[in-house]
Amino acid sequence: MRIAVDIDDTLNAVDRVRYAGEYIRRKNLPFRLVDENAHMLEKVYDWSHDDVLEFVHDGGITAFTDAPARKGAREVLERWRAAGIEVIVLTSRVAEWFGNPEKLSRDWLEKRHIPYDGLVASCADKGAYCAQNNIDILIDDSVEQCLSAQEKGVYAVLAVSRATLERAREVHYGGVNWKQIDAAVAHIAGLMLRAGTP
Repeated sequence: MRIAVDIDDTLNAVDRVRYAGEYIRRKNLPFRLVDENAHMLEKVYDWSHDDVLEFVHDGGITAFTDAPARKGAREVLERWRAAGIEVIVLTSRVAEWFGNPEKLSRDWLEKRHIPYDGLVASCADKGAYCAQNNIDILIDDSVEQCLSAQEKGVYAVLAVSRATLERAREVHYGGVNWKQIDAAVAHIAGLMLRAGTP
């Protein structure tokens, strides 16, 4: 079995409000909080894409590089790999924000001892990537990425959060923590076994 796992808000917990809020206060900028649960920096405050880029390039990248791993993520991935499951870290991090998104992601994973077999960055359509690369399951916090996977015949497990709670039922499987994500993957593995899929 091959599983693709997202980083931001799936393997980690990014505190966009705190980091961006501190920056806005320090710079005495006029931006107001719009959605404290948004998973996209552009939607957290009432600022433009250029404003967000300026924040990221002025030290805001630490919201991602310093983000703690979600509880249980490392242990679950360790168990999967010990069971012979291949884990591909699949992130949509792009060079415009992250400079070298692959290196930045690898550094984050290694500092937190997150086990994985492969890493792919700058992936805009994870469902298409999974379908083209024989990935059985995608685990992601984005409803859109999970729906893309489902539409292409790839199982998807949504890392449910406050930002996705309203739309969580659109994705067939989900979990609010890594214990539930692990249970969803075990259920899918059972379905695959009964269907005769390796």
